[in-house]
Amino acid sequence: MINVFIGYDPREAVAYHVCANSLIRHASQPLALTPLALKGLKGYAETHDDGSNQFIYSRFLLPHLMDYKGWALFVDGDMLLRDDVAKLWALRDESKAVMCVHHDYKTKMETKYLGAKNQNYPRKNWSSVVLWNCGHPANAVVTPDFVMNATGAQLHRFTWLDDDLIGEIPKVWNWLPDEFGENPEAKLLHWTLGTPCFHEFAHVPMASEWHREKLLTDYSLQRVIDGPFEGEEGYEAAQDAAVAAE
Repeated sequence: MINVFIGYDPREAVAYHVCANSLIRHASQPLALTPLALKGLKGYAETHDDGSNQFIYSRFLLPHLMDYKGWALFVDGDMLLRDDVAKLWALRDESKAVMCVHHDYKTKMETKYLGAKNQNYPRKNWSSVVLWNCGHPANAVVTPDFVMNATGAQLHRFTWLDDDLIGEIPKVWNWLPDEFGENPEAKLLHWTLGTPCFHEFAHVPMASEWHREKLLTDYSLQRVIDGPFEGEEGYEAAQDAAVAAE
């Protein structure tokens, strides 16, 4: 069983469901999917007043939520799997406390979705896809109180860990198409500036894959899933044809 926690924000609930559907469609092993929603986190109160989403700090509760046992995967909700998550799961290294993509880049935009500030900082986006070794002794300090009282810099930079405990996974498992451009080899897409569900990010690089996955999430045999998509030429005609075919 692969334990996957997905960041959930009610302001973009559709993002969670699209991400979950892509995980399920490609998975070759059983999954346990958990929405990381604030209202369900008993014993934790969000004390931070910064951040662009509701799971920006609760993501660090995974060791606690797993009772400090086993492994778990965290992914942001604004993501889409293009390959089997079991391949990512197979990269676990028991000698590491966490494993993530070691991004090193400067953002293109100072403001992202819903007007949130988008600052550059060390280890930006490292915490957006994390394989957590929840039973590693170094993660025992990551309690709800620790998370509630730590700063964003302390948490997102994994400052409670020695650097040699932060394992590295290939960049294709946290590819940022809105920052880096298209990549046909990417295994996990992450629209960090804004999920394509937001109008201003609806047509960023590789967004068509998100729109198709959204249709698959709401799929029945009578739905069109290969486009054209909303906002594209021919969309209305394709919808009329789909209705006529029902």
